[in-house]
Amino acid sequence: MALERTAVNPVTWSIDMGFNQGEVVTGQTRTLYCSGQTAMSPDGRPEHDGDMAKQLALTIDNLEAVLAGADMTLANLVRLNVYTTDVDLLFQHYGVLAARLGAAQVAPTTTMLGVTRLAIPGQLVELEGTAVA
Repeated sequence: MALERTAVNPVTWSIDMGFNQGEVVTGQTRTLYCSGQTAMSPDGRPEHDGDMAKQLALTIDNLEAVLAGADMTLANLVRLNVYTTDVDLLFQHYGVLAARLGAAQVAPTTTMLGVTRLAIPGQLVELEGTAVA
């Protein structure tokens, strides 16, 4: 059975921000739960200390790498949790994330949370996703 996604948007303001209020997924055959991804190098070193734009770009790259490891892409995301130590700063660079999701033609359900800190000092943003194929 083919994967089918149906957006659930009883209100529509979120669509302009690049996310659906809910999604019904039917016909799924596989689900991938991704651990939070940050701006870490392949050998586990934190990158771009204090630079939100560069951290966000690398964090998305790292999320895509996990997805690729399961033969998936950003287009398979149905849920995206965004954790940041600075919500206002993240919003200044949110276009980086929105553009990547838009290019994948996906608007996963999304929650953004401001947190005191992330596991690695100097990290400003973390992305955690759920994908289906």
